[in-house]
Amino acid sequence: MRIDIDIPTQWMHLYDDGGVLIRRYRVSTAKNGAGEQRGSYRTPRGRHIIRARIGAGAPANTVFIRRRPTGEQWSPELAAAHPGRDWILTRILWLSGCEPGFNRLGEVDTMRRYVYLHGSPDTAEMGVPGSIGCVRMRNRDIIELFDLVPAGTPVNILDGDRNRAP
Repeated sequence: MRIDIDIPTQWMHLYDDGGVLIRRYRVSTAKNGAGEQRGSYRTPRGRHIIRARIGAGAPANTVFIRRRPTGEQWSPELAAAHPGRDWILTRILWLSGCEPGFNRLGEVDTMRRYVYLHGSPDTAEMGVPGSIGCVRMRNRDIIELFDLVPAGTPVNILDGDRNRAP
């Protein structure tokens, strides 16, 4: 399996081991655009892998902080009580860069930047950049993807000005 995320179009594609497209998801990458630098709040480009899978079996809308469930379930009322909170919901697929000096190690390390594929409130718009670096997905989509991909799955994050081949 392989995941390709296209930043300009805001689409994620899941391919089987033979390269056949099996799923397609609308996503939301960083509102600050693409970039690898720590503190940039940008979505890192290039070759990655899923390093860790977090949240198996958790109900949809489970709230995570620092990769731990808080015991909360997202709701409009909870959102109103915590304005400005970056909602990480339902499942987390934690990414690790594979390109030393570009998206791995030092000030450009994707994993140390805590960049994930994760669920978002149903109110979060997909198809337009809006995150602070992660790749946001609909809860039903992240549950489906989580159940399909193992740790170690390659993830290619592509941008028009810097595409990396799988």
